[in-house]
Amino acid sequence: MNFSAWAIKRPLPALLIFFVLCVAGLWGFYQLPVARFPDIAFPMTTVTVTQPGASPSQLEAEVTRKVEDSVATVNNVKRVMSSVSEGVSTTTIEFQLEADLATALDDTRDAVTRIRTDLPQDIQEPVISKVDIGGSLMTYALVAPHMSSDEASWFVDRDIARAMYGVPGVAQVTRVGGVERQVRVDLDPNALIAMGITAGDVSQQLARIQVERAGGKAEIEGAQQTIRTLGTVGDAQALRDYSIALPDGRAVRLSTLATVTDAAADPTEAALLDGKQVVAFSMSRTRGSSEVKVEAGVHAALDKIKADHPGIDFRLVTTAIDETHRSYDSSMTMLWEGALLALLVVWLFLRDWRATWVAALALPLSIIPTFAVMYFFGFTLNIITLLALSVVVGILVDDAIVEIENIVRHLRMGKPPLEAAREAAGEIGNAVIATSLTLAAVFVPVAFMPGIAGKFFREFGWTAATAVLFSLLVARLLTPMMAAYLLKPHGEEKPDSRLMVWYLGWVDAALRHRGRTLWLATGLFVASLGLVPFIPATFIPQSDLGRSNLNLELPPGTRLQDTVAVAERARALLTDMPELKQVYTAVGSVLDLGDPGATGVGEPRKATLVLDWGSADDRDRDQRALEREARHKLANLPGVRVRVSYVSSEPGNLLQLVLSGDDPQRLQEASTALERDLRGIQGLGSVSSTASLLRPEVQIVPDSARAADLGVATADIAEAARIATAGDYEQRLAKLNLPDRQVPIRVGFAEATLANPALISQLRVPGRDGPVPLAAVADIQQGSGPSQISRYQRQRNVTLTAELNGRPLGEVMAEVQALPGVKQLPPGVSFLNTGDAEVFVELFIGFMLAMAAGLVCIYMVLLLLFNHALMPVTILAAVPLCAGGAFGALLITQNMLSLPALIGLLMLIGIATKNSILLVDYAVIAEDEHGMSQHDALVDACRKRAQPIIMTTLAMGAGMMPIALGFAGDSSFRAPMAIAVIGGLITSTLLSLIVIPAAFTVVDDLGEWMSRRFRRKSSHPAT
Repeated sequence: MNFSAWAIKRPLPALLIFFVLCVAGLWGFYQLPVARFPDIAFPMTTVTVTQPGASPSQLEAEVTRKVEDSVATVNNVKRVMSSVSEGVSTTTIEFQLEADLATALDDTRDAVTRIRTDLPQDIQEPVISKVDIGGSLMTYALVAPHMSSDEASWFVDRDIARAMYGVPGVAQVTRVGGVERQVRVDLDPNALIAMGITAGDVSQQLARIQVERAGGKAEIEGAQQTIRTLGTVGDAQALRDYSIALPDGRAVRLSTLATVTDAAADPTEAALLDGKQVVAFSMSRTRGSSEVKVEAGVHAALDKIKADHPGIDFRLVTTAIDETHRSYDSSMTMLWEGALLALLVVWLFLRDWRATWVAALALPLSIIPTFAVMYFFGFTLNIITLLALSVVVGILVDDAIVEIENIVRHLRMGKPPLEAAREAAGEIGNAVIATSLTLAAVFVPVAFMPGIAGKFFREFGWTAATAVLFSLLVARLLTPMMAAYLLKPHGEEKPDSRLMVWYLGWVDAALRHRGRTLWLATGLFVASLGLVPFIPATFIPQSDLGRSNLNLELPPGTRLQDTVAVAERARALLTDMPELKQVYTAVGSVLDLGDPGATGVGEPRKATLVLDWGSADDRDRDQRALEREARHKLANLPGVRVRVSYVSSEPGNLLQLVLSGDDPQRLQEASTALERDLRGIQGLGSVSSTASLLRPEVQIVPDSARAADLGVATADIAEAARIATAGDYEQRLAKLNLPDRQVPIRVGFAEATLANPALISQLRVPGRDGPVPLAAVADIQQGSGPSQISRYQRQRNVTLTAELNGRPLGEVMAEVQALPGVKQLPPGVSFLNTGDAEVFVELFIGFMLAMAAGLVCIYMVLLLLFNHALMPVTILAAVPLCAGGAFGALLITQNMLSLPALIGLLMLIGIATKNSILLVDYAVIAEDEHGMSQHDALVDACRKRAQPIIMTTLAMGAGMMPIALGFAGDSSFRAPMAIAVIGGLITSTLLSLIVIPAAFTVVDDLGEWMSRRFRRKSSHPAT
């Protein structure tokens, strides 16, 4: 069916179709969430088991291994990773990308339930959760001069958290810094010894006394009434008068044994803004929500809080949305710039405003309906989807350009507009359909690439393919119809220009020396492949976000206040850098990156300095240079590991190497050797290792004989030491009931008392005949143990992390593979590619598969359209011709072979066939319908199709020029794609205009020979 002729005859239905599509597209555009990158959700669950005070080695043996063995039997598990630190075992289960997250969560919960009875009885209930939060979006510091630290902390926990959870899209609110309110019962060791009572006895009595319990029901005076037992007090003052029973039958007031204060728990984390202590809070969004809408909702909620509580303010300390705004604004700007440049090319060639206006309508009518499809697929407006629209701007106008140019050519023959539009659209129809379908045939397989890279490609592929198909619909329905009613008759057809005569002379020479022409083209393709080893390879080009995370790690056992002091020293060393605008310091906590493996675990010995460098436009040095200087300034901090990490979990910034094995000693030796080798690689930033540093321990070793004589159990020894030094478990503590919350009552020794090394030996433990000193039943000695244990695939592992510092990931990986520490691993220790290295390998394998699938799809589409087995081979001969320009452009501009560059190379597969289709299609028409010879048909095809080929090439190049030049925003991600496409377009267009006619003669003659050979009638494909 000739859709163009139908639209020309019935214009109103065609207009109605696009009116409905545009309304749906505008509605979809309004609904689409805005984000920086696609929400790449890994099906991932976590199992967290808490046993306060337990050592990592103990947790590994009693909890972690059992959890790993159970969850490993769940379907679709890709890898199991565990991190064990003091008191906490966290096991992360990553599933295959196609797994359903809800099903994975249920399976994980069932696996943990099966082994619950095998786990220690005194653990807290295991927490099984799914990972569906997109990482920290914004962090604010509360400015409230009239509030104490306790008041500010509770204000964040209650008022601010409640308001933030009311904002659609906010998934989690986390307080950073501040303190927890706690009633402290600081025991006097001498009083306990004198009274013959233990810290555990005091804690347990308080927990039994300070309760409120239901007591049943009673019938009183004909009415049913409930009975409650109220044994709670309303403030800490009343606790001082509580009576504590002694073992000898007497009782004393609590104030005799301890000092009771309504104060705060010992701080475990701190937050500082430019050196001043603050209480901060960060917000994470749910996956799929709009970052921009979440930001607007948070701002509105904070403004309302400020209005309701005069005297407080909020200061933004970190945000991931600024780059989202820059990316969105610059992408939309480049979309308009590319469209205007493409239309300028149309006008320069046709010099007809009406024709240019008809071609211009193809852009909005192709892009706007695409938004409806994007919303239907659940995409977001991110750097990937907007880039897809930006790079296809020139392509979207291609079909309209070909249609309009052919219609104008028919008008110059003297035909009236209606006849010219109808005949020109019919003549060019197959070529237009073929060019659009071949582009779609490239983009659709890209959307099905495997692995993490496929997640990036998916949104790009579907967005680009949808826009191209809508442009085909515009070209076949609206463009001929509008041209028929809007264009005016043109003058006579112009003779060939001097440039055209010169070009046709080259075509004639190529046809007469076709063998030499094809051999030269083949040689050029081989030489193009020789450029690849000189182009560095990586996953995602590094961008300048204006913010860096500086991680400081101190030795195990470092106190929180000491870590704060070191962090302040580091900040002071950086203050003379003029680009540094602000420093936000988080001690004892971690910045949430949305990935448990990348986020890590907070400890009092770790600090993160968020360095705000400001906008890249306002400084002379880029972020990498500033990070190098910051690292150099902190190189002499004694006893501190310094590492620069990045503000998001996007890959391509770090090299991660994992050594795995069951023998801790061999694993430690292998990791030390590999870490030493890594430090010898030139150009890398800091190298860090998760090889467990030993933490100092006070080890209590019970004497079984003495303990048995005195009736003391080992469990009682451990419990007495734990309660006295750290307090009882949270669930066992007595609580002070306030109108708005419960405050735990912690019983134990004060921090100043614990500074006495002889205290532990004097602790009383319950025995058969009363409390006895700990030294009487156990030996107390100094020792050490691992501060943290990492496990990968149910084996201990050590992860070594190196900052790439701008170096290509592929180049560094090649050097790593040649290191002695990798080649000469001890028995039982294996080297694993994980993290960015694993993604990098997946990327290039997926790229090869997508390229092969794209070529096969193109061949099938062309086979269906031309009904000839060999003709698609002629068209595909243009694909190798783009390699030289693409690789050469990347090499000249010093861009890496990265994810965006690979997207550009995949696009070139479809774009390069466009020129061939236009030439071959008309050559077949001239040969079959006009009776021309093969030579004359090809020359005539070159004469009539050279102009639309050059026009479409220039339009595509002009559309991508703003992206390549990076006029707006950070162009580090977009530019490599546009540069590769523009370079490939140049060589492909220039060479295909000469090489494709020669290739056509060879393939056509081969087809004739095969027909005679197999005694079949020779025929050309129908068009």
